[in-house]
Amino acid sequence: MSQSAHSLATLAGGCFWCLEAAFEQLEGVVAVLPGYMGGHDPRPTYEAVCRGDSGHAEVVQIEFDPAIIDFETLLTAFFTIHDPTTLNRQGHDVGTQYRSAIYFHDAGQQSVAEAMIARLNAEGVWSAPIVTEVTPATTFFVAEDYHHQYFRRNPYQGYCMAVVAPKAMKLRQIFAERLKAA
Repeated sequence: MSQSAHSLATLAGGCFWCLEAAFEQLEGVVAVLPGYMGGHDPRPTYEAVCRGDSGHAEVVQIEFDPAIIDFETLLTAFFTIHDPTTLNRQGHDVGTQYRSAIYFHDAGQQSVAEAMIARLNAEGVWSAPIVTEVTPATTFFVAEDYHHQYFRRNPYQGYCMAVVAPKAMKLRQIFAERLKAA
């Protein structure tokens, strides 16, 4: 974190390219880094994570200014852009590395996450219960450089056009009033 007034959120919701492309659009988000969390390998690589060998999830670590955007709003966006009811999968991406998880950095984040999941389940927003893990943040491993700003650098790559772009667009539509100035 570059500023003491900033906070961190670490979220897993399928491919980190999708999450990065969506969250970087929000006002108050200072930085979004793709990486890995929640596994046992002390030096995870993309290849090991993709094979499911490391136990890690693909995550984004979001540095945000809580005076502009709060953790609850970030979670609202998170639950908007992925399916939190599918265990270890998002669309065609299957495996524990694609699990839905909220890695909380303090008791306040844990409380907000658990309350939001309980509320969304009670409201029946999805036809199945939310399976998103709420667990303490552990060591964050920054993904290899070629994953950073992947969608921005590869907008016409097939996966980006078919999967990443629709999620980024959905966030722009639903959070139009919360987007960074162009």
